[in-house]
Amino acid sequence: MYRKSLIFLAAGMIALSSCGKKDNAKAAGDAVAVADSVEAQLVRTGLVEKRQIERKLSCSAVLDGWETVAVSPSVTGIIEKLNKEIGDRVSAGEVVVRMDQTQLNQAKLSYANVSTEMQRMEALLAGGNTTQQQYDAVKLQMDQAKQNLDYLQKNTFFKAECSGVIAEKNYESGELYNAARPIYTIKQTNVLKALVSIPESYIPAIKKGQKMAFTSDIYPGKEFSGIIDVVYPTVDASTHTFQVKVKIPNGANTLRPGMYVKTVLGVGKAETMVVPYMSVLKLVGSNNRYMFTVQPNGTAKRVDVTLGDRFDDMVEIITDEIKPGDIIVTSGQARLVDGCDIKIIND
Repeated sequence: MYRKSLIFLAAGMIALSSCGKKDNAKAAGDAVAVADSVEAQLVRTGLVEKRQIERKLSCSAVLDGWETVAVSPSVTGIIEKLNKEIGDRVSAGEVVVRMDQTQLNQAKLSYANVSTEMQRMEALLAGGNTTQQQYDAVKLQMDQAKQNLDYLQKNTFFKAECSGVIAEKNYESGELYNAARPIYTIKQTNVLKALVSIPESYIPAIKKGQKMAFTSDIYPGKEFSGIIDVVYPTVDASTHTFQVKVKIPNGANTLRPGMYVKTVLGVGKAETMVVPYMSVLKLVGSNNRYMFTVQPNGTAKRVDVTLGDRFDDMVEIITDEIKPGDIIVTSGQARLVDGCDIKIIND
């Protein structure tokens, strides 16, 4: 009986020893698997380039007529006749409105009467039969009557002050004009303007007389040009922008007031760093951009960057942590984390 117990004890010890070896082998295998999981990532690389670029500023604007004139006679009353409809073209000096002529006719009679009186006073003064004071009083009456007649003539037969198109009409013939709204609004269309808001950082680069290009989604592939006519002297404190007024020739009337356009303005040359666009990654859930550089010890370093202008498949980057000639990861960077080992496979 004692002999059998010893045999069972020895068998148990052998079994335990065997299990221990298996556990150690499994642990070693797990360690190898972990080591394999953190092996160097395969990437392709390139160099940060230094390039001189033509700096361009892109903005948006809404077009308007170079001149916008309200047809608003200074006298109120019945509108006898409107000579134009919305969309009609008008020329400067063309009569567009005829108001009720009652006041004008009365002014004509008053002027004719005082003119006759003035002729008599001139004859009396020449013969020494009246005083200079009496003559001057009648002369004043005639001048006032003439001024009133001219005023009513202008505001009864109202003329367009600029050439353009009738863009708005608020009354009809026969209605009472009360000056609350203009009868017509005329917009000049052969020359347009655009008020463009520009970031204040570009103040030194913007000058009167500079050319500015315009594009419209309505005319794909077509470019229009204008010239900066006015640079406004103040900056909007809330937006940190200033405005420029751009004059745009539009002889063919291709563009229309109210159209939305995009503007491109060259603001000088600059030296900057460019990298392949695909080398820059975007942080999920934000607009932050980053990329990876290759460190001397063979690891990847994550660097936050700001994007500037894009040139085909290259893009400008703005950062203090990268300089021209640095090695960057251009392919395979999606699998990288900061500080991980990398293996370059450029071919």
